Amino acid sequence: MLLLTQPVRASAELPAADAMILLHGPSGRVLAGKNADARLPMASTTKIMTALLALECCAMDEEVEIRPEWTRVEGSSMYLRGGDICTVGDLIHGLMLSSGNDAALALADICAGDMESFVALMNRRAAELGLTNTHFMNPHGLPAEGHYSSAADMARLMAAAMENEIFRAVTASRTYQWGEHSYRNHNKLLWRCEGCTGGKTGYTRAAGRCLVSSCRRDGMELVCVTLNCRGDWEAHASLYDWAFAEYTGYTLESGTLIASVPVVGAAQECADAVAAGELRLCLDKGSKVQLTADLPRFVYAPLKKEECGRLYVWLEGQKIAEIPLCWAQEVPFYETAEISFRGGALLPPGG
Repeated sequence: MLLLTQPVRASAELPAADAMILLHGPSGRVLAGKNADARLPMASTTKIMTALLALECCAMDEEVEIRPEWTRVEGSSMYLRGGDICTVGDLIHGLMLSSGNDAALALADICAGDMESFVALMNRRAAELGLTNTHFMNPHGLPAEGHYSSAADMARLMAAAMENEIFRAVTASRTYQWGEHSYRNHNKLLWRCEGCTGGKTGYTRAAGRCLVSSCRRDGMELVCVTLNCRGDWEAHASLYDWAFAEYTGYTLESGTLIASVPVVGAAQECADAVAAGELRLCLDKGSKVQLTADLPRFVYAPLKKEECGRLYVWLEGQKIAEIPLCWAQEVPFYETAEISFRGGALLPPGG
C-alpha cells in the first residue's frame, strides 16, 4: 500500500514531554507530534522489541531453567531465582507486565545464545522496520551509551508488535500468575483509559518517565508515545479523547469484491477482481473517500490468481492510498467455447 501524507492538525494540546507522537499505525498518519524524531533514551519501553523478537524466536510453552547470572541484573524484576523452571510465556509476561530486567536477560540468551548476539538481532529488526533513529545496546533499557530511540520509531515499533496476536494478548493482560508470583501490569491506562489495548512503561533517571500505549475505539487503533513526560497517564488519555473525537477509521478488508470483469473463452461470464490487501485509513470525521479501479474492460481466459489492476482512494481530489487488485480465483480456458477472429484480434462471440 502506498499512503500519501495527509495534513497534520495542530489543535491537539501537546503534553510537556521531551518528545511525543500520536500515530495511526496501519496508515502511518501522524495526528500530533513534537520532536518526534529526536534521539532520546527510552528506558524499559525497549522491552517491546525484546518481547517481539522472543515471540518470533520461541514457542510460548518452551520450558526454561533459570540461570543464576540472569537474576543478578539491577532494577525492576520478575523475581527469578537460579534453578527455577518456567516457560517462555512466563518470561514474556514478566517482561511486559512487571518489566523484569531478569526476564529480558533470560530471553536474550534463550533466543540468541548471548546478549550481544540478541542485541544484533534487535538492531537488525529495527532496520527492517525502518526505525532510522533507533539503536539498541541491551534488551532491557538500562542506561547505556548508544542506546536510544525516538518517539516516532517507538510508535512504529509498537504498531508492528501489535500485529502479533500473542504480543497483543500479553500487553493487554492486567495480571498474570506464575507459581507463587502474581504480576500486575504497570500500564495504568488499562484501567484508566477507555479502549486501551496495551503498552509499556519505562523509567530511568536519564530517560525520565517514558510511556508507549495503544488504544482502540470504534474499530480504529492509535498509538501514543511520550518520552520524559511526568504527567504521561493523563496526557495519553487526553490525546486519545481528542483524537477519537476528531478522526474516524476507514477499513477495506482483503478479499473485498471490487468489480466483475467480462471474460472471453471461459465457461463463466465474468471474473471477480478483489482487494489484494487490507486498507486501513485514519480520516477526519465527515470526510468522504472515493474509490476508483484501474481494470481492463474485458479479459481472455485462462486467468491465474494474480494481480490484475489497482484500486485508488481519493480524498478531496487527492490520491491518498492505493492497493493492488487480483483475480479472486483461477479461470480456466473453456475449450468448446465459441470464439472468432476478426481483423487479427480475438473477439467475444458476436463481437
